[in-house]
Amino acid sequence: MRKTVVLITGIVLALVGMTNVRCARKPESQSAAVYLNHHDTVKYVGIQTCRGCHHDIYNSFIQTGMGQSFAPATKTKSAADFSKHHVVYDKHLDLYYHPFWRNNNMFIMEFRLQGKDTIYKRTEKVDYIVGSGQHTNSHLMSINGYVYQLPLTWYAQKKKWDLPPGFENGKNVRFSREIGLECMSCHNAMPGFEANSQNKFTRIPDGIDCERCHGPGELHVKEKAAGNLVDTATQIDYTIVNPKKLTWELQTDICQRCHLQGNAVLKEGKSFTDFKPGMPLSNFIDVYMPRYKDRDDEFIMASHAQRLQMSKCFTHSAKGVQTAQNKLTCITCHNPHVSVKVTGKQVFNLACGQCHHSKTACKEEPAKRQAASDNCTGCHMPLSGTIDIPHVTVHDHKIQKPAAYKTKSAIKEFAGIYCVNNPASAPVIKSRAFLAYAEKFDGEQISLDSALWYATQSKINEAALLETRIHYLFLSKKEKEVMQLAASIKPASVHEPWTCYRIGQAYQNNNEWLRAEFWYRRAVTLAPHNLSFINKLGAVCIQQQKLEDGIQLLSQSLQKNPKQADALTNLGFAYVASGKMKQGLDNYDQALRLSPDDEQALLNKAAVLNVKGNKQEAKKLLQRILTLNPKNSAVRDLLKTL
Repeated sequence: MRKTVVLITGIVLALVGMTNVRCARKPESQSAAVYLNHHDTVKYVGIQTCRGCHHDIYNSFIQTGMGQSFAPATKTKSAADFSKHHVVYDKHLDLYYHPFWRNNNMFIMEFRLQGKDTIYKRTEKVDYIVGSGQHTNSHLMSINGYVYQLPLTWYAQKKKWDLPPGFENGKNVRFSREIGLECMSCHNAMPGFEANSQNKFTRIPDGIDCERCHGPGELHVKEKAAGNLVDTATQIDYTIVNPKKLTWELQTDICQRCHLQGNAVLKEGKSFTDFKPGMPLSNFIDVYMPRYKDRDDEFIMASHAQRLQMSKCFTHSAKGVQTAQNKLTCITCHNPHVSVKVTGKQVFNLACGQCHHSKTACKEEPAKRQAASDNCTGCHMPLSGTIDIPHVTVHDHKIQKPAAYKTKSAIKEFAGIYCVNNPASAPVIKSRAFLAYAEKFDGEQISLDSALWYATQSKINEAALLETRIHYLFLSKKEKEVMQLAASIKPASVHEPWTCYRIGQAYQNNNEWLRAEFWYRRAVTLAPHNLSFINKLGAVCIQQQKLEDGIQLLSQSLQKNPKQADALTNLGFAYVASGKMKQGLDNYDQALRLSPDDEQALLNKAAVLNVKGNKQEAKKLLQRILTLNPKNSAVRDLLKTL
């Protein structure tokens, strides 16, 4: 997303009816089963309600990685080491990070040194910790429900603090990485989310719970409380999903909803909260992964489902069967209610032994087998690093014979993307997958070409393809074509706020401020809690000298989240343009306290100081910009005039 800154130059009745249904009644076939808790009136009740009847399972589950996946930041929750003064240095930004506790609150301090002097400092409170601590603890802050990741992670296996995944190598976005619904809905129980936002939550639970695998529990609880019991040894209780009773495909879908990290493309009109256990995942989401030539041994952290499905053990297990009991699935080896920390290696070996007789199937030398304690997974699912998370090793879930090391080219050769959970993914979804890959993962130009080709193969009308076409043209920097297409449609027919945003950005980039304002305003109407949209609208209003409108919009955005440097810079400009120099300078100073290297805030402040006759301070700020960006010729020229 491009930064926008102003240049200084210018249901109740339905539920009651359902609870009277005889829930033990079995549908004609399991494949046609409709679980009653799939109904959208059935609510989630939370893990503490489940605990009332399933106390033993609760006690073991809360010790698992899922049970400890997410919680408020407390000393008990944190797995990190605070025994000494830990400091992490980002050489690209010349910034240091230090985690510490003050009483019972955790903080992360960002600072900069000049010699031995601290010349800049920003401290943010940690509100939530993500991760069980077996591999990592990452840290989040919440500002009026808007959730962001903080720039420091604890890596448990290496026992070290470092920048979070994706923040390394000059990509540190500091305190601005938005945590959206896709992320939260896998690392946690089902949250409450403000749909018209990118990262605003109305309710945040404390870790993955029972209902993520069993579905909403309200109806089940009501039925049991009413005495409507089911003999689950001989029948299926359709008030709640038991994954053991599902087909292997539906059982796998529960696991790969979250253990299949990749490029997730939602189906039309669907949300990340719509999928429920027992439903086909492909009805809601298609998950795409990239392929690279001769890189089959590389994998990402949450790729367990993908890697397992690449295994011959998976593809050859009971071909053609429908029941999960006869198919290798995740729960063949894993009991979701029991932590892997207390699951003995023999449990996994016994799973292998269901198909492979240990005395005859393994061809390894006896001495090596004895040295490895006949541990099947140690050889066939070796520990390895992941390509997306540093300092972490996990078992590769592609079960295979140990392969000889191959020398790899330093340059990855992109070989396309493929859908893991739906081989029959529609062309329009494939097109959107390529667009998302190009946008989120720095995909090659070939990704955009592929997106266009699949869009042309889509058997849907042009109106339905509008969002995809606009997205393609926008990423291809064909802004004139975006504007031509926008001019040919009725704005009221566009209901996707990001499409409105992209059209507005195209007009803004071409200095057509009034049209940009129109489309940004529609984006804000459709998504009133998206702060980026509000800030864009405020900026183009200021560009048109609609200063009161701009001030009102940016003030509204900052009321929702006061820690937005861009919004503060733009608001400062609007105040200066209104003749309110002091308020303008105050906003620039607030922006620089949040983001000390913000070039536009530095430039705008320098201009005001120059007008006020403080040329020496203005020069210092301009020279600071040149230190950050020596190629800024406009600032160099401005310095000459001073």
